[in-house]
Amino acid sequence: MSTSLSNGTSLLAPKPHYAILDGLRGVAAVMVVLFHLFEGSLSDREFHTDQIINHGYLCVDFFFMLSGFVIGYAYDDRWGKMSLWDFCKRRLVRLQPMVVMGMLIGGIFFYFQDSEIYPAMASTPMWEMLLVMTIGFTLLPVPTSMDVRGWAEMHPLNGPAWSLFFEYIANILYATVVRRFSNTWLSILVFLAGCALIHQCFSQGNNIGGWTLDLEQLQIGATRLIFPFFGGLLLFRLGKLASIRNAFWWCSLMLVAAISMPHVGGAEYFRLNGLYDAFCIIVIFPLIIFMAASGHTKDRFSSKACKFLGDISYPLYITHYPIVYLYTAWLYNNKVPLSQALPVIAGTLVICIALAYACLKLYDEPVRDWLKKRVLMRTSHRK
Repeated sequence: MSTSLSNGTSLLAPKPHYAILDGLRGVAAVMVVLFHLFEGSLSDREFHTDQIINHGYLCVDFFFMLSGFVIGYAYDDRWGKMSLWDFCKRRLVRLQPMVVMGMLIGGIFFYFQDSEIYPAMASTPMWEMLLVMTIGFTLLPVPTSMDVRGWAEMHPLNGPAWSLFFEYIANILYATVVRRFSNTWLSILVFLAGCALIHQCFSQGNNIGGWTLDLEQLQIGATRLIFPFFGGLLLFRLGKLASIRNAFWWCSLMLVAAISMPHVGGAEYFRLNGLYDAFCIIVIFPLIIFMAASGHTKDRFSSKACKFLGDISYPLYITHYPIVYLYTAWLYNNKVPLSQALPVIAGTLVICIALAYACLKLYDEPVRDWLKKRVLMRTSHRK
């Protein structure tokens, strides 16, 4: 339904949130930050067998599946009241302000991150960094020839933005094509995408990649995207929710345990690790999302935890990596062992959360409120 406003405008009424899904998104975002902080202390750079929170990269796949489920819930029954352009505007208002802020923070911190671990930084002039930042505001990827850091990232000022680039692609595919699929055709798409995902995980020994603008990495990113996103959509369409008590805490425990699992198989049998990744994405994550959507937060503490974690989840994910670049440079420049870095890791996590909360309250929420009034509300004579 639409909500009529006193000035003659209208806006689709928001639906109630799945509070536990919001909370889990925040849990995953915190685990991503810890994963990236511990990553700087890796000694096995080839197989990552000694990585703490070893499967933290799977949080991206979890985010994709959550997004597919929530997109189905929010929009599947609204296409008679909403145009394609209306959908695009709603998604841009929700996501784009923090994309801009993430790139701006990346640009501000860039020259403070100077280290040999970022081989292209020393030769990067200011004008080139500003150009990359400006392009980053649009979320368009940059080619490796414009890589100002030397890590072959399509968004070298804020690496995790690659997953938002693929998120936008998924939204476009859903709005233009896949929303029209029957459940049968959607199931076929998800099955084929699952086969491709299993092959990729088994071949690589993990499900890592997707952040470089070349054919191989784009293929990895697309494979990472299609099964979880449209699998989440299918789960929403077919899932018959139950009633599960304490779902937030059980689901949080399952999620943290799944992504904290040590490397499976070691360097010799590394493909077993890939099969574990595929099992998490195809079996564990749908189960967690189903349980979370079936639960309710009935006590005050759980409700507040889910609200806070859900609110900071996206700002935390999209702003933490410039701080991680800074931490990694400090770690590398000073040759700090992990045992001595642990207090700094804890402090950096607190800083990342505080920065995310400040961005949310001082920038994201006010800007989105302003954009909703200017962009989403339509005057009656435009209907």
